[in-house]
Amino acid sequence: MKRIGVALVGAGRMGRVHGLNAARHPGLRLKYVVDPREETARAAAAEFGARTAALDQALADPELQGVLVCSSTDQHLAHALAAVAAGKAVFCEKPIDLDLRKVREAQPHFAGARFLLGFNRRFDPHFRALKRRLDVRELGRIESLHLVNHDPASPPPGFIPTSGGLFKDFTIHDLDMARWLLGEEPVQVFASASCLVDPEIGRLGDVDTARTVLKTASGRLCVISNTRRSGCGYDQRIEAFCSGGMLAAGNAHRDTLQTLTETGATATPIHPDFGSRYREAYRNQLHHFADVLHGTEVPQVGYADGIAALALAEACEESMRHGKVVTL
Repeated sequence: MKRIGVALVGAGRMGRVHGLNAARHPGLRLKYVVDPREETARAAAAEFGARTAALDQALADPELQGVLVCSSTDQHLAHALAAVAAGKAVFCEKPIDLDLRKVREAQPHFAGARFLLGFNRRFDPHFRALKRRLDVRELGRIESLHLVNHDPASPPPGFIPTSGGLFKDFTIHDLDMARWLLGEEPVQVFASASCLVDPEIGRLGDVDTARTVLKTASGRLCVISNTRRSGCGYDQRIEAFCSGGMLAAGNAHRDTLQTLTETGATATPIHPDFGSRYREAYRNQLHHFADVLHGTEVPQVGYADGIAALALAEACEESMRHGKVVTL
C-alpha cells in the first residue's frame, strides 16, 4: 500500500491519540507535527518519526495530501480553512468552532473538500452494530432513544473557560449520535442542567449535570443523560426502543472476567476514560480517513453534520437559560 503524507496540527491530548494512529497506519506517513509549543512539537515528532514544521511550511509540501486538525478548539476552523485552501484533505476534531455563525459563514469554502469531522463514536464497533440493526428495522421502526454519556470525574477547572461549556464540549457527541441513530433531524429541544459535581465549575459559569430531550418532526424522542462524574467509570450506554422491542449497547468492560462465589458475582470494571473506551473507534476513524485519502471512500461525517450538532448544542444552551422548549 502506498503511504500518503499527512501532517498533525496540534500535539495535545487528542493530537497524541490521532498522531499515534496515523504513525502506525500502513497507508499513511506522518511527515510533520505542527504545534506552537516547541518542546511539545519536538517530543511528538520524535515519538511519531516525523519532523516539526510551521503550518505554512507543511502545507507547501506537494507530497502532503492530508492534515489532522487537533489544535485547540478556537483554532480548528482557521487551520481547516488553511488546509482546504492548500488542496489538502482534512480530518478535524470536533467541534469545527464554538461560534455557529462563523461555521455557517465558512461553509462555502468547504464545498467539494474532502473533510472528515471527528465524531468518533460513529466508528465504535458496538454502536455501528446497533445502527446497522436499526437501519434494517430488525425490531421494527425506532420510536425513542436513550443515550447515557457520563464522565468518570470532572475535568480540571482550567479546562472549563475554553471548553465551550458542557453542551458544546460534551453533549455535542450525543447530539450527533441522536441524529445518526434516529435518521431524522430534531425539531424541538428541551434541556435542564445543574452544577452538582464541582462548585468550581459553576463558579466558572458552566454546568456539570444535564438532561436533554429531543423531538423529531415525526414525534420520535431522545433523552440524553450527561454528568461530569459517574462514580463507576466511563459510563457509555445506548438504548433504542423500537416497535418490536429494544436494542441496547451496554458498557464495554476492560475484559470479560467474572468471579462467581456463594456471596455473589463480580465483574471487571468498565473502562476508566474515553481513551480506553474508544480506542478502537479512534483507530477505525483514522483508517476511514486513510481510505478517503486513497480515494476508496468518501467522508462519512462531514461539515454539515458539524453545523447540525453545533446548532443543537446552542439550542440546548438557550433552552437551559430560559427554561423553555426551543423550536428549530
